[in-house]
Amino acid sequence: MARTLRVLTQLMGWSCVAIGLFHVALGNAAIPGAGSAGPTIDSWGRFMGAGFVGYGLAWIWAGRQRPVPARAVRWLAAVFLLGGVGRLLSLAAHGWPQWFQIALAVIELTLPPVFFWLAGAEERAVSGGPEAVAAGR
Repeated sequence: MARTLRVLTQLMGWSCVAIGLFHVALGNAAIPGAGSAGPTIDSWGRFMGAGFVGYGLAWIWAGRQRPVPARAVRWLAAVFLLGGVGRLLSLAAHGWPQWFQIALAVIELTLPPVFFWLAGAEERAVSGGPEAVAAGR
C-alpha cells in the first residue's frame, strides 16, 4: 500500500502541474464548453491555473518525502474534495455543466477517500505497523 500511495501521489502531482500549465497557456480555451467567456474569466482562469501548478508541486513534494507525510496527503486530498463539493454546489445552483466537467467531479469526489485511506500507509510501514510485519520488515 505504501508503494501505491507513493505512485498515486506523484501521479496526482504531475497531473495537476500539467493541467495548471495547460490553463495558464490556453486560458478559456482550456475549459471544455466555456466558449468565449471574456477577458475577465480568461484572466481568472490563467491565474487559477498557476495556483493549480502550485497545488501539484505540493503533491510532488509530499510524494518525494520519506515517509510520505500522511498529514500533508490528507490536507491535499481534502482540498481536492472541496473542489468536487464546489462542483456539486454549482450543479445545484446552475444545472448540469458540459459532460467533461461531470467526469472531473466524479474524480474529485471519489479519489480523496482513496487518499484518506492510503495516507498513513508508508508511515505505518516505517514504524513497523501491520504492513511492515506482513512485508517482513
